Amino acid sequence: MNSIINSSITHSISYQEYRNLVVQYAAEGKTSGNTQTEDYINYTKLNESRMHRLDKTLQVIDEVKEYIENLQKPYTWLVLAETWCGDAAQVIPVINKMASVSDKIDLRILLRDDNEALMNLFLTNGTKSIPKLIMLDKETNEVIADFGPRPKGAKQLIIDYKATHGMVDETAKIELQKWYLADKGISIQKEIVALMK
Repeated sequence: MNSIINSSITHSISYQEYRNLVVQYAAEGKTSGNTQTEDYINYTKLNESRMHRLDKTLQVIDEVKEYIENLQKPYTWLVLAETWCGDAAQVIPVINKMASVSDKIDLRILLRDDNEALMNLFLTNGTKSIPKLIMLDKETNEVIADFGPRPKGAKQLIIDYKATHGMVDETAKIELQKWYLADKGISIQKEIVALMK
């Protein structure tokens, strides 16, 4: 596990580099990952506008800000994502805002399909669900916790929808985006901080 994590950190990119990639792919009509479809290209375009808005409007709540400002040890936050992923577009800007509160958090991002060995260590119910935040002790690269692909409330929304309708369709995705909009990143912040305590 350690060699996979160490290698992954070496190949990771910063949040700004990831944002630049989303912007570039959206402008060029491309998407990241192994699946190159019209839908995924459109999701990348949609995610660029979502992330742009969130980068401008998101706030770290006071209790989370205070906790992060008082961190005693350094962390590496390694996130697996793809530019087409709707949850990643909602979650990663929140993670970035949290990381920017303290120089004790080094946020690094990796594309899932280029880092299969790492992804396979952090499956969700046997699936390669993203985004996946892997929290590491920066000095030892020991795994402290992981979070993702979505906060509990959003997870429950999808579980309930699937139970009622038998699948996750476009309507479910719209409901999920509405949930994220109403939540304003607060659940993500609280759940991540709870994992650090």
